[in-house]
Amino acid sequence: MNSQPTTGQVQPRRLLPAAPRVVFIGSGPGESGLMTMRGAEILATAETVVYDADVHSEIVTAYVPQAATLIDAADLGVAASTRGRRMAELARPDNTVVRLSSDDGIIFTTTTAEAAVCRKEQVEVEIVPGVGLSASTAAFTGTALTTNRVRSVRFIEAGPQTHVDVSRHRNTTHVLTGSASAHEQAIEALLADGWDEDTKVLLGWGISTIEQTSVETTLKQALSMAQSGTDRMVVIMGQGVESRGELSWFESKPLFGWQVLIPRTKEQGTSTAEALAELGAVGTVVPTIAVQPPRTPTQMEKAIRGLVDGSYEWVGFTSVNAVRAVRMWFEDFGLDSRSMAGVKVAAVGGRTAAALVDWGITPDLIPDGEHSARGLAAAWPDYVDDIDPMNTVLLPRADIATEVLVAGLLEKGWDPDDVTAYRTVRASPPPAPIRESIKAGDFDAFLFTSSSTVRNLVGIAGKPAPTSVICCIGPATANTAAEHGLRVDVLAEEANLTSLIDGLVEFALTQRAEDVEAGISPQRPSQKRRRRKA
Repeated sequence: MNSQPTTGQVQPRRLLPAAPRVVFIGSGPGESGLMTMRGAEILATAETVVYDADVHSEIVTAYVPQAATLIDAADLGVAASTRGRRMAELARPDNTVVRLSSDDGIIFTTTTAEAAVCRKEQVEVEIVPGVGLSASTAAFTGTALTTNRVRSVRFIEAGPQTHVDVSRHRNTTHVLTGSASAHEQAIEALLADGWDEDTKVLLGWGISTIEQTSVETTLKQALSMAQSGTDRMVVIMGQGVESRGELSWFESKPLFGWQVLIPRTKEQGTSTAEALAELGAVGTVVPTIAVQPPRTPTQMEKAIRGLVDGSYEWVGFTSVNAVRAVRMWFEDFGLDSRSMAGVKVAAVGGRTAAALVDWGITPDLIPDGEHSARGLAAAWPDYVDDIDPMNTVLLPRADIATEVLVAGLLEKGWDPDDVTAYRTVRASPPPAPIRESIKAGDFDAFLFTSSSTVRNLVGIAGKPAPTSVICCIGPATANTAAEHGLRVDVLAEEANLTSLIDGLVEFALTQRAEDVEAGISPQRPSQKRRRRKA
């Protein structure tokens, strides 16, 4: 048989073996959410990541798989050429090396020098730019780099030669980046070169993070600030500094920089943390209870059969955990939400209703006012013999639930079947650093959503420091907090998380206004604690 190809036949393309590759990724100014989509996709499948341990820890935690090999760039050598050669050695066809670089990954970095060495070693490279520090500083401080009159920008590496690079042209914005010591040298050089010491400048550090600090000051005052500053600083000199108040949005968030402890389960606390983040705060979720099945499952097994057989007119859910528990029972029996067709469903509040919708069930009743067992009882319709086929109501509850809803339904003519669907037990203590931070006052505020969260948090982690702001969702929770020696600063107007967070915002704004009126630089509760200690 002739093995030679026939003329005109399309031959399959011969695949070349994959070449070793090093990908350089600009990590942005610090906030993990500013990573580019391309950078995040590459990091998600990375096997070897070279990073700067003092800069990229948050990025690594957010995007790099736990199984990946992490290498501190400092361990690969001091010179860029040495690091480039070592990365080329690490790269293999089956192992792409990812190199995290600061900011945009290009300006004032060693990316191009390291990449050039990799190319010389016959290793392919890709450079993925990130969000630049200069642009980030302008955006997160509301400082315009260009205007209708300012048509040029100079990016300068701070140091003793800065005065050589800085043009005195009025229509130019100068952006200096570098360490605190480099900025000190730069400012000294500018002053020695005849720059007016009253020149307006913006000094910033911790850009895009909750530690961000930006100060409008003069060139002379910036010198003393640089002497006690951090390792990554930015100085902006230009017309945009004087008008930046109109655009300031990040640091002006009502809870900017606040550390708030959320004593809830991870599932419940995540949405609360997200809401706090929109206000500039960082929420730390500390579970105070763990949910477990009931000790005796017989009641719930009977209740599930009753729901399916049509033995109940209503089922009332008083928590997200109750929804999860019933859903778990259904799944264990091979059932889904369709088995509840014909049964009216009530939800104590918005989050419980959302959990039901996620399961495919639209609640028939949600109280308009207080989102609590009391509010649900008040909103529940009266039993009418001529209208309602039956008066039975299933209440799948926690083992520590109160009797408020049961009593309210009985008064309205209903026959509630109060069944334990799950048990709540005290959670394990949080890690030692969190326990220490709670007692030391490092958390600015605590959001307590029930009496049990107060008791359990104090039991597993200790009592919050006197300087921390204590927020309670209702009078019963506030009374429990007072019984444990806590001063209640915020009491929600309505028994829901939105009202609780609104109360904290109002408290923070009031405290800020009082500080300003007293001529004091506004500080968070944790900062005031440190100031008094000092």
